[in-house]
Amino acid sequence: MGVLAISLCMVVVAQAPKKGRSRLRHVVSFKFKDSAGPADIKRVEDAFAGLKAKIPQIQGLEWGINNSPEGLNKGCTHGWILTFGSEKDRDAYLVHPDHQDFGKLVKPLVADVFVIDFWTRD
Repeated sequence: MGVLAISLCMVVVAQAPKKGRSRLRHVVSFKFKDSAGPADIKRVEDAFAGLKAKIPQIQGLEWGINNSPEGLNKGCTHGWILTFGSEKDRDAYLVHPDHQDFGKLVKPLVADVFVIDFWTRD
């Protein structure tokens, strides 16, 4: 019984993020509505990029416009990658008033959104 308990603990520890090395990535991609004009999209780009200065839990924020030749983007044209040090920081970002305000700006302009979060691995 003791060997089983030790084995189970080792599996859990192996799956946990490594402190100081792993980062939590929050990946967001938008498919804009046809009615969203260039000025609307620019406003979203600027507002999303501006969240880094407003929400201290964001350790890093990168973004760009799709240029993949594969044609697998399902209509999404813009992607953002936010970096957090913990799930607690990510969760604080999700409910932060500035993020909530950003959601109100984006909602009428976006036809679809894709979000995935993952821990980096070496």
